[in-house]
Amino acid sequence: MLMRTDTFRELDRFAQQALGTPGSGTWSRPTAIPMDSYRNDDEFVVAFDLPGVAPDAIEINVERNLLTVRAERRPPSLGEGARVQVSERPLGVFSRQLFLGDGLDTDRIEASHENGVLAVRIPVKEQAKPRRVAITSGGSPEGHQRLTGAQKVISA
Repeated sequence: MLMRTDTFRELDRFAQQALGTPGSGTWSRPTAIPMDSYRNDDEFVVAFDLPGVAPDAIEINVERNLLTVRAERRPPSLGEGARVQVSERPLGVFSRQLFLGDGLDTDRIEASHENGVLAVRIPVKEQAKPRRVAITSGGSPEGHQRLTGAQKVISA
């Protein structure tokens, strides 16, 4: 139901991990946000790692079936006399785009931010949920029985 996008961005992310160089993303070339995704009953959950990013620095947009998450980690405010000794945490702009399948309800997406993790919950549409179809037996001459509207039984 979810598809990752932008193969070149994925290659950049793998290269950064392999070389140990956490690049600084810009608005025109953001760094990919690490994420996990799983289905939990009747919803998909996508968890994005955004430690040190304030909720007001995160932007979530849905256009048709494309979910875009953008965030910016800004440098901390240091005092005038402060001199940086080590700076390893990546700063800048981070982004991730996902194509959402037609079976997902993009009108009811919810998001929460806790402990540096942005959780986006995407419900599965009613018509896309698994259904059980009842099987009837009977004596039609061909060995098959036609189901009328009253005989069709579908349950979730």
